[in-house]
Parts: sequence; C-alpha cells; structure tokens
Amino acid sequence: LLLALQVRLVMKAHSFIRENVPRVLSSVKDKAGPVHIPRISQYLYFLFAPTLIYRDNYPRNPTIRWGYVATKFAQVLGSLFYAYYIFVRLCIPQFRNSSQETFNLRGLVLCIFNSILPGVLILFLVFFAFLHCWLNAFAEMLRFADRMFYK
Repeated sequence: LLLALQVRLVMKAHSFIRENVPRVLSSVKDKAGPVHIPRISQYLYFLFAPTLIYRDNYPRNPTIRWGYVATKFAQVLGSLFYAYYIFVRLCIPQFRNSSQETFNLRGLVLCIFNSILPGVLILFLVFFAFLHCWLNAFAEMLRFADRMFYK
C-alpha cells in the first residue's frame, strides 16, 4: 500500500514537472511577460484529484452529491468484507491443510488450482473497490467532472 502511494506521488510529480517546466522555460526565454507559475492550491487539488495528467483547471461539477459518496464508500466496505470472506473460507483452508502434510507435487498443484478462482474473485473486488468506488467517491467530493478512469 505504501509502495503504491509512493509510485502514485512520483507519477504525479513527474506529470506536474513535465507540464510546467517547458512553459516556464519558454516564457523566461522569450521574456514576453510574467512567468506563469502554478499556485499551491492548484497543485494540492491535483494531488488529491483522481488523475495523473496535470492541468491548471479541470472540469468541475457544480455540487457534491453526498448520497453518491456514501454509496461508493459503502460499496468499498462491502467489497472488503466480501474479500475477507472469500479469503477466510476459500484460501486459508487450502494452505492450512497443505502446511500439515508432507511436501509433494500433487498437493502443491491442487492447492494452487484450488486458489485460482478465489484469487481472481479478490482481484476483481480490488479493481471494483479501488478503481471504481474509491476514485469515484473522491472525484465526487472534489467535484471532479471528468470520470474517464478506464480510458
């Protein structure tokens, strides 16, 4: 989780620098007028907005739908509980049984194949909980109007 957060911050810093440095360098080189440097509030909004492409202004919704935000957070919690249920009921018993037996290739293969379906279900739940529910909840709270997370 910490590594994913650090990667996200590095990618956002890269986007911020990539968008602003050429603009600042060209205005300094031309000496045409004042140098446009982004405000701190623009950078802070970009840090929390669910996007990796920096812009000075983003399309914004006029209001926040708090019921929608609560629904998305409830879906995140439901996904976490369902993933916990799948993990406890389907994954842990497989590995608990395999740790008590002597090692053999047949037992290892059976354990892996019996864990594929629960693993895929947990992967789908993580995708749904984070990329759909979590990002949409934060986009709604920040009034971020561009919801093209899957493109």
